[in-house]
Amino acid sequence: MRRNLITSFLYTIVTAVLLGVAYPLLMTALAQVFFHDKANGQMIVRNGSVVGSRIIGQTFSGVSYFHGRPSAAGANGYDASSSGGSNYGPTNKKYIDRVESSVAELQGDNPGAPVPIDLVTASGSGLDPDITPAAAEFQIPTVAKARGISAEELKQLVAKHTAERQLGFLGEPRVNVLELNLELDNANSRVVSK
Repeated sequence: MRRNLITSFLYTIVTAVLLGVAYPLLMTALAQVFFHDKANGQMIVRNGSVVGSRIIGQTFSGVSYFHGRPSAAGANGYDASSSGGSNYGPTNKKYIDRVESSVAELQGDNPGAPVPIDLVTASGSGLDPDITPAAAEFQIPTVAKARGISAEELKQLVAKHTAERQLGFLGEPRVNVLELNLELDNANSRVVSK
């Protein structure tokens, strides 16, 4: 009996050290060496400052920027520490009212155009950094007017930032909102400096 207790105690210590310390350290080291950017959150740095992450959405205010999906994560949205959806079902009155309000507001910006669903519904995580190409194209007239840029230039910019399906069949085409807005700011600064 005593021998079995000592063996089980030693086995517990060895596996705790191997699986609780050595394995995580090894995986962290491999991730840092081979996938450094991905292991550190795919941060985007401009002028020495972190402006966001490629994989976590954020709020953009004003009509001169493209906007992402609405977020139900946290009190103000896009809170990575409280990721999640609103958990409202499609028949919930609060959900229906919010979607209808968002549709009415967006139709005021772009009358007559159908509003893409991803501009009025939140993703499951509330942190989706991407929108559909249709959602980006819907916003082109508003952003073009606010920035004084032609709609055709913005269409080219959206096309440049449209990522196709992974491996040709996984997921849907998507546009990263942060990368698109950063490129838009860079393009505007080049025009202003000329």
